Amino acid sequence: MQLLILNGPNLNLLGQRETSIYGNQDFNSFFNELKSQFPTLQLEYFQSNVEGEIINKLQEVGFSYDGIILNAGAYTHTSVAIGDCIKAITSPVIEVHISNTFSRETFRHQSYISPNAKGVIIGFGLQSYTLALQSFL
Repeated sequence: MQLLILNGPNLNLLGQRETSIYGNQDFNSFFNELKSQFPTLQLEYFQSNVEGEIINKLQEVGFSYDGIILNAGAYTHTSVAIGDCIKAITSPVIEVHISNTFSRETFRHQSYISPNAKGVIIGFGLQSYTLALQSFL
């Protein structure tokens, strides 16, 4: 099973930014743990701070991969284009958020991704990604 984990803006700063919300672990070390935990899966990781690069990656893999785990960061709440892209591709997408977006600022309660996602996992820290992987098994 081939799966992509796709992270959006500022998630390259995990372990450094707002550790009270996002924790102390950087994503690369967490991704290595996921690969060890799920050795039978073909896991790929991509991160970009650029909306167009996220869309390009979704289009690149969105017709051939078995699934995509997407944390679009702040683009979740602003990008109609990413929402439209998810609607256009055939690979199922699980929307993931590390924090509970509903316990944060009101603008974070809206998602342009959720209506076209297979499911949404919110608020379990980095374990949100583990839960998303398990949902594909």
